[in-house]
Amino acid sequence: MLQNNPELKSKIDQLWNKFWSGGISNPLTAIEQITYLLFMKRLDELDQKKQADADWTKENYTSKFEGTWIPPEYRAKLRDDDTQKETARKLADGKMYEIEKRTLRWSEFKRMQAEEMLQHVQTKVFPFLRDMNGAESNFTHHMKNAVFIIPKPQLLVEAVKTIDEIFEIMETDSDEQGQAFQDIQGDVYEMLLSEIATAGKNGQFRTPRHIIKLMAELVQPQLGHRIADPACGSGGFMLGAYQYIVTQLAVQAGAKNLKPDEDGFVRTSVSAGLTEKSQAILSQSLCGYDIDSTMVRLGLMNLMMHGIDDPKIDYKDTLSKSFIEEAQYDIVMANPPFTGSIDKGDINESLTLATTKTELLFVENIYRLLKKGGTGCVIVPQGVLFGSGGAFKKLRQLLVERCDLKAVITMPSGVFKPYAGVSTAILLFTKVWGQKDNVSKPATEHVWFYEMAADGYSLDDKRTKQDNYGDLQDVVAKYHARNPETDTDRTQKCFMVPRTEIVSEENNYDLSLSRYKEDVFEDVEYEAPGVILEKLLKAEVGEASDEALAKVQSGIVGELLELRGIIR
Repeated sequence: MLQNNPELKSKIDQLWNKFWSGGISNPLTAIEQITYLLFMKRLDELDQKKQADADWTKENYTSKFEGTWIPPEYRAKLRDDDTQKETARKLADGKMYEIEKRTLRWSEFKRMQAEEMLQHVQTKVFPFLRDMNGAESNFTHHMKNAVFIIPKPQLLVEAVKTIDEIFEIMETDSDEQGQAFQDIQGDVYEMLLSEIATAGKNGQFRTPRHIIKLMAELVQPQLGHRIADPACGSGGFMLGAYQYIVTQLAVQAGAKNLKPDEDGFVRTSVSAGLTEKSQAILSQSLCGYDIDSTMVRLGLMNLMMHGIDDPKIDYKDTLSKSFIEEAQYDIVMANPPFTGSIDKGDINESLTLATTKTELLFVENIYRLLKKGGTGCVIVPQGVLFGSGGAFKKLRQLLVERCDLKAVITMPSGVFKPYAGVSTAILLFTKVWGQKDNVSKPATEHVWFYEMAADGYSLDDKRTKQDNYGDLQDVVAKYHARNPETDTDRTQKCFMVPRTEIVSEENNYDLSLSRYKEDVFEDVEYEAPGVILEKLLKAEVGEASDEALAKVQSGIVGELLELRGIIR
């Protein structure tokens, strides 16, 4: 997290301030433009690394910056006839439109003078980025309306310099601490959101990466699973699933010296077990959707910066009538919007809850998207666990009867600071019965509850890293070792509750942990009033004689009796 690296945080602040003073004050516009630059930088670095690896291993690798490139508007004019090709290339005052790709590298154009650099990036580098995956790719489709709007040459020069400095700091941290290269785009997005007072009005809270890692450890996605996030934002959950799978493949391939990160999770971005075939399978199995076109572009670039060449993120409202996917996924991980509601007339007819509250509809929608036997892991506001409305109860009934509700993990209210102080919980469930199935037997037998008190960070707005993992690793260990025969002590932070108790008339499908947790009251024995008074007097008058203490005590008692008489 940026808060734990003052130097890195200072550089991000500088970058934000440069854009603000340069005339780009809208935070989402700023982050989009910054992300384009980060993407250009990361693309060049990754390409050079792959080239170096290929040279070492003698494998074939074709650089993205090898050969020439012709912009799409001029490709359409090319014909088989050589004369027409030559004519098409020499348009607009004789300029050549067959561009050497090597000139489009970050490491090449950053050496240019300010005016030349801005024109080069605007007219060549950025159009190349939009087009580099091919005309038919998902990335190109969503990038077609993207624009590069950095207006001043000097702003671009300063931004390029600052981003180079940011990468240097992060590479140093990675080398010294042995951690995977950080999610730059996600950190920048988080920092920008923290700068604006309106953050979170559209529900776009970046999920802390350690919480995503926790949820991946609970779900344990595998290669070949179809994995989705119906409100993916910048793609954090998709990236979390990807990195978990890559790490497991590395372990299976015998990778050594994999060390836990600052949150206690073992993660690697490079796997000896990630063959070309498994990479293709993994890339095709991750799907994300978002209703914000800017976030779709940011998510696509985020995943591409982490090695997923053709990510599947689309611009769609997954709660609307136009989204018809159903029973398609093995795993759905999400942190859907908590605030706001959807137009009642546009709610998908497959969703049965009589509500417009998105926090309820998204959970039902996740159930709808899962295959039978598929697992959902979703963050919800704690009000979902105990809300008294009909839709609240119906949703909880669906989770208990049509799903095997495995766990309810409550989190402290500071997890989403500085954006919001709302108390949240993680719901983990497996779909057993379909929407149209007759439930012959409720799917849930026991529900495991865990009360997370700490997540390894301070719970104030600063979210400073602590010297421990909080409850993160304890949650993982105890969840996978849970046992209804032994997890019965409800005075502990975790325990199991039978379904029969949850559905009883008294509890009525209430899933709040406090409903079932037992408080421990310790008997405290106090000294006699006279003894306490004597100690107070000694503390007040010091080492006086017993006779002096008796006089003082007598005077106090007399005053008390006099006061008692007045009151009467």
